[in-house]
Amino acid sequence: MAYTLDLIGGRWKPNILWALLGGKLRYSELKKNIPDVSERILVLQLRELEKDGLIKRLVYAEVPPRVEYELTNDGASMKPMLECISAWGDKHRPNKTN
Repeated sequence: MAYTLDLIGGRWKPNILWALLGGKLRYSELKKNIPDVSERILVLQLRELEKDGLIKRLVYAEVPPRVEYELTNDGASMKPMLECISAWGDKHRPNKTN
């Protein structure tokens, strides 16, 4: 458990992984999906997730350059865990409506 939490720990990494479960996203699309994260932190978290092999950064040789992010196989294998975390949060969130 400690290793997993080391990889995805923090406030934004699970949000990034969750957003990428739907497929490739550009940086601007990720920023829209996670509006409360600062640009500096988003870049830092993306770099860490890439370094840890959970996402990959795809750079297209276009003008202007286009960059997309997508889950690796290891990142995609976290889907059941992320779904459980999300479901638990939905169930236990204060002031939820039934």
